[in-house]
Amino acid sequence: MRHDEFIGQVQARARLSSRGEAEAATRAALETLGERVPERAADHLADQLPAEIGEHLRRTEIWDGAGPGERFDFEEFAHRVAERGHLHEPDAIYRTRVVLEVTGEATEGVLGKVRDQLPADLRPLVDAGSSGPLR
Repeated sequence: MRHDEFIGQVQARARLSSRGEAEAATRAALETLGERVPERAADHLADQLPAEIGEHLRRTEIWDGAGPGERFDFEEFAHRVAERGHLHEPDAIYRTRVVLEVTGEATEGVLGKVRDQLPADLRPLVDAGSSGPLR
């Protein structure tokens, strides 16, 4: 999947008014995911995405791919995405779900492996997609 297609899918599924909003949602969600998962997992996922999008996962690395990932829960994840995206948390959560749905389609199963490395309270963000129940 190319960059423009990825962002277009995020914009359409989240019903955002601009590509800029879709870009911001993608950045906020993937940077936060990049903080949470082990860096090698973030790198592997980033390798499957268009370079400009994959860079969001790598931007938060501190150990050149060898770091373990920060430990934080659903509430902190939502807070970080909301803060990065200048959004209310419910909007941040929904946009994250959309971004992860598109990421899953673009990476052909790699996101599923990353999902398995998340704690149980964060897995619904990956599983729910843009239209399923969150919990």
